[in-house]
Amino acid sequence: MARKKIALIGAGNIGGTLAHLCALKQLGDVVLFDVVDGLPQGKALDIVEAGPIEGYDINLTGTNSYTDIQGADVCIVTAGLARKPGMSRDDLLGINCKIMRDVSENIAKYAPTSFVIVITNPLDAMVTLCKRVTGFPKNRVVGQAGVLDSSRYRTFIAQELHVSVRNVTAMVLGGHGDDMVPVRSYCQVGGQPVEQLIPGPRLEAIEDRTRKAGGEIVALLKTGSAFYSPASAAIQMAEAFLFDKKQILPCAAYLEGEYSIKDVYFGVPVVIGAGGIERVVELRLSDKEKSEMQVSVSHVQELVTAMDNVLAQKA
Repeated sequence: MARKKIALIGAGNIGGTLAHLCALKQLGDVVLFDVVDGLPQGKALDIVEAGPIEGYDINLTGTNSYTDIQGADVCIVTAGLARKPGMSRDDLLGINCKIMRDVSENIAKYAPTSFVIVITNPLDAMVTLCKRVTGFPKNRVVGQAGVLDSSRYRTFIAQELHVSVRNVTAMVLGGHGDDMVPVRSYCQVGGQPVEQLIPGPRLEAIEDRTRKAGGEIVALLKTGSAFYSPASAAIQMAEAFLFDKKQILPCAAYLEGEYSIKDVYFGVPVVIGAGGIERVVELRLSDKEKSEMQVSVSHVQELVTAMDNVLAQKA
């Protein structure tokens, strides 16, 4: 049986972590690409040399040439500038548009049948641009956002109640920014609704921390942004595709009327399998959650408009 091929576009902190996770999980052959000479090659060699210790066999190539991603089954895009203290995800827009356009053109050229997972921020704009430039159908371009945001929400709830994160089910929808929507009505701890376990004001504080969790890490690191958890989130999505898991995961998907939202990438639960995004799962939301979703989608639409203005200026 032929091994799957995973292309990682960007060999920074997230890209390097992705490569290591691919090796540990033995997901297939891996190509780690970056424009910086020596960076992907050095990280690839380092990871390969850990193989005898960790017990994995991997064909991992570090490269500065897009031709090496030829025929990839999955492309995970992390290329772009990371956030620094005081920056919002939206502040990255002008810088990362050019990078994403170049990356997308090369994915379309060398990996035209791949399933693309975008991590680069501002996520909702970058995944939109990737779909436009590649021309891929909506089921084959997805943004990594909700898996990470939901994991953060689950973490904070588990810490509050002193229980295992495995006992917490939770979902965060909406845009990958300060208007994301932790869906309280679908959050349970050991089968119990979270609202029965955590007082309202405390739960609101946890949800606010969830929205600002990425910025909290940026402020602590001072020189970059989160990379372990975003990489883990993207790998979970890639595994769902590679192994046809039919797994329900919250992701930035292109909507065409679901949740009464049209023609925009937005964080919703989707089923990911061998067909990519195989369907959108529509939850019954409370009126408050519906209202929060509309606020979030308005911000995403504004972000996409801002991106279009940036692209028009550079045209």
